[in-house]
Amino acid sequence: MKRLLLLAACIGSLAQAETVDCHVSYGGETQVIRAHPAASPYTVAPVSIGSYFMFRLVFERQPADQAAIKLYTYADREPPQGAVLLHQADYLYPPAKNGRYGFTGLQRVYEPIRDGELYYWCEWKK
Repeated sequence: MKRLLLLAACIGSLAQAETVDCHVSYGGETQVIRAHPAASPYTVAPVSIGSYFMFRLVFERQPADQAAIKLYTYADREPPQGAVLLHQADYLYPPAKNGRYGFTGLQRVYEPIRDGELYYWCEWKK
């Protein structure tokens, strides 16, 4: 019985260890946004990047036929317009092998009103 409980704990910790890390750079600063598998994509909020961009990382493993990693970049505009989607990328789960810039490659997102530029790349860790 103890072995069964230990095995279940190990399997649970391995599943929790799986993450997607996105390295997001803007204005000379880089931050890592980490995501664990989400139970619902609707509960994942965007992260503010600088004073103008927002980045949202959604990592879904269930249901298996819809498993994906989804990335969204928004411009945080003044009301009434609010957040405006600038870029969206979807990747199948599990993603392709990580390369120099993870499974996404180096991505650039431009915002024409304030002439902003955001870079990101994401890696899958298991």
